[in-house]
Amino acid sequence: MKQMKFKFVVATSLIYGFGSIPKSNYMIRHPEKYSEEVCYRRAIKIMRHMKLKAMTRTKCYGVENLPKEGGYIMYSNHQGKYDALGILIKHKPTCAVLWEAKSADRLLARQICGLLRAQTIEFDNPRQQIKVLNEIADEVANGRRYLIFPEGGYTNNRNTLQEFKHGCFSCSLKSKAPIIPVVLYDSWKSMDINTIRPVTTQVHFLEPIYYEEYGHMKKKEISDMVQGLIQQRINDIKSGEFKKQLRQKKCSKCEAKGA
Repeated sequence: MKQMKFKFVVATSLIYGFGSIPKSNYMIRHPEKYSEEVCYRRAIKIMRHMKLKAMTRTKCYGVENLPKEGGYIMYSNHQGKYDALGILIKHKPTCAVLWEAKSADRLLARQICGLLRAQTIEFDNPRQQIKVLNEIADEVANGRRYLIFPEGGYTNNRNTLQEFKHGCFSCSLKSKAPIIPVVLYDSWKSMDINTIRPVTTQVHFLEPIYYEEYGHMKKKEISDMVQGLIQQRINDIKSGEFKKQLRQKKCSKCEAKGA
């Protein structure tokens, strides 16, 4: 059976989903009654339920790298159905997502998308893509935070990067907001495996890249830079170098306290 884990999550979430959907739909239809923060918390509640059913533990690194104020855009690699959940559950401030239109029109995904006040994009409609990217740039310039997957989709790529679509980096050039590269590792295991065993995934928020650093660059150059940073962290995880760096930081802190 293909994607046994995902089907297990769906089957065990039906009762919760049917109970949660009417309230979520009402909140989406009445933004004048429910603030962005309230809707975001409800979306996170649904995601946490799915995470629990997926028996997934997510280790998070680099939360301190997220800017405390203002808008920014997180660009992450893409591995599977758990990706946005794994990132947003660890991301306390409100955050929207650029979502592929067909994926966002599924049960529960539709509600999460609406609660996040996210944007959807049609891969076969260039004019609509430009319009949406411009709208995101305006929102980010006005203080919103966004999560974008530059690979566009995933095809059983696991911990291997696919080619980034550099067009989405126009959002950063127009908004002049910080870029946060985000690294997912083993995220595909949460819902895209054929067993229901517990799994552990990783989310890494890398250091922000500010407009002063990338403003003179072209979209393709920015894309290559972000992809390179994500690839380097994946390489460090695979080789054990990242664990070594964590141990060194821990020792440095211990020495500083003892001084």
